[in-house]
Amino acid sequence: MLKIKSIILMIFVATSIFAQDKLQFDFDYAQFQYDTTSNYFEIYYSFNQSDLTLVEDNGGFAIKAFMDIQIQNTESNELVVNKNWAFNQPMADTSGLNDGKLLVGVVGFAVKGGNYKLSISVEDATNSKIKKGYTENISITPFSTSKIRISDIQLATSISKENVNKESIFYKNTYEVIPNPADIFSKNSPVVFYYSEIYNLNKNESAETYTLKNLILDSEGNTVYSKSKKVKSNQSSIVDVGFINIAQNPSGTYNLVLSLKGDQSNEVFSTTKKFFFVNPGVEKVVTVSSEQQSFLGSEFSVLSNEECDLMFTRSKLVSMSKEIDQYEELDSLDIKRKFLYEFWKKRDAEPKTAKNEFKELYFKRVGYADDKFGSFSIKGSKTERGRVYILYGRPSDTERHPSSSEYKPYEIWSYQDLEGGVAFIFGDVTGFNNYELLHSTKRGELQNPDWLRRIAIY
Repeated sequence: MLKIKSIILMIFVATSIFAQDKLQFDFDYAQFQYDTTSNYFEIYYSFNQSDLTLVEDNGGFAIKAFMDIQIQNTESNELVVNKNWAFNQPMADTSGLNDGKLLVGVVGFAVKGGNYKLSISVEDATNSKIKKGYTENISITPFSTSKIRISDIQLATSISKENVNKESIFYKNTYEVIPNPADIFSKNSPVVFYYSEIYNLNKNESAETYTLKNLILDSEGNTVYSKSKKVKSNQSSIVDVGFINIAQNPSGTYNLVLSLKGDQSNEVFSTTKKFFFVNPGVEKVVTVSSEQQSFLGSEFSVLSNEECDLMFTRSKLVSMSKEIDQYEELDSLDIKRKFLYEFWKKRDAEPKTAKNEFKELYFKRVGYADDKFGSFSIKGSKTERGRVYILYGRPSDTERHPSSSEYKPYEIWSYQDLEGGVAFIFGDVTGFNNYELLHSTKRGELQNPDWLRRIAIY
């Protein structure tokens, strides 16, 4: 077993939730194997000490701040992490206050599988106007303990193995890993350090060797770095650390890809991490078509096989039966990525804009449905209320009728702008908060004028 003292990316773009006077605050996270039901979720953070208020403290000076981290299950609303603590950074004098030095930290939690909302914020202890925070939806899927898996990638500003401090919060698996929460490198720090873990190498029935490849792809999908090495399957798990100098590359968005391929089985396992490089001294040369560039620079180009399948499963409400059959025949990750790219592109009502407004609205509704209409046995987006909400949006009016001596609970949703006005009636037939569609006046939907009989209490 790997020893993990402190906690991958899924990655998603965090949304600022606080106004702030001036505070440079960044965070990132990664997931690692913990046990059969949980992952170890590690959060990395940094903020600029010069953005905080300098105060007198015990005859000297200090900067003080509060940090808050919450992780809430979006299905049960359970707050599984609620951590608050204070920073008190002593300073001998004020000479180094404006040197741009960052305070960097890490904190980790064992989190069970599920969907969660992560909220993280920092606030100046003496000036509440100086604050910044983010909120982001995250998904925890425990790593298999019987199949080969690769953890998320942690990006770092440095990784050391010699003369390390074993008591450091950054120490894990014999390495001291200083995180880079901003995921930004520059011409002054062009070395990309990375840390990851590979699990269950010796779980295959036959001893097999693997080729571990490290790639860096630019936003057009061109390989700007590639290196391979052989890995034997005589160990349960291994750590893969390394560093790559990209000083000769232009500014842009890049993807670090770790790929493990069985030399005999040809099975491929991979994980990807996006990062940014700022190097204005090197001119960027575009060598691909604008259409190909659009795809390779999109979110679809770095989706894993599991992420592709999950996205299409959640997209079926706006899929044609032909498209569902087509997707089920796809057996290549690259083809799945391009299929999803084209799937959502042709549904984009405003293709000239940078955003796909239809896609964003659709998945926003999916998220809302999961939060509001789920029960203990079914996700909200899989319920009838969730389906109607995702397809038609928020109703113009909602009538909620609680349980009575005559009828089980039911709801009437009215849409004034659909077909001159339509209604959907849902009832809690089973008593488990899973409201079924009983009747609708919209064309193409279930129609049962005698719907009251289904919720009548005899």
